[in-house]
Amino acid sequence: MSDDNRNDEVRGRGSRLLMGVLHRYFALSRGMTMGVRAACFDAEGRVFLVRHTYVPGWYLPGGGIERHETAGQALSKELREEGNLEMTAVPELFHIYYNSRVSKRDHVLLYRVNVIQTAPRPPDREIAECGFFDPLDLPDGATTATRKRLAELRGEITRSEIW
Repeated sequence: MSDDNRNDEVRGRGSRLLMGVLHRYFALSRGMTMGVRAACFDAEGRVFLVRHTYVPGWYLPGGGIERHETAGQALSKELREEGNLEMTAVPELFHIYYNSRVSKRDHVLLYRVNVIQTAPRPPDREIAECGFFDPLDLPDGATTATRKRLAELRGEITRSEIW
């Protein structure tokens, strides 16, 4: 096994442990958890994806909705933090999903959003890399959920109730 594969495996185990601890905390502190994700498209029709440092794969940007925060505020905050993205139109709520892999009480609001990137987003402790991609030619490692959500948006498959 190469050093890169070994590092990815260790990072994956550590990230699953960290995510489990965080979601247990959220379940106790929040009751039901809810998050936002967005399929963010630029003027060229490319979709914006992020690769986090703590979990393998490429994802649609997003995150949890905090106490005293609206879904719109959470969406705007996550897009700014994860990609220096600004919405150029009102976001469209595409669907609400149940995310049973996270907890028995987690839901995800998926939005379709037109965006511009105000500045390049440098890597840091949370985001390893990010960028715009042709939705029909996603990077290796794009998660199954990311691929399914984009296929749903294109009308190629029926919307699922499960993330």
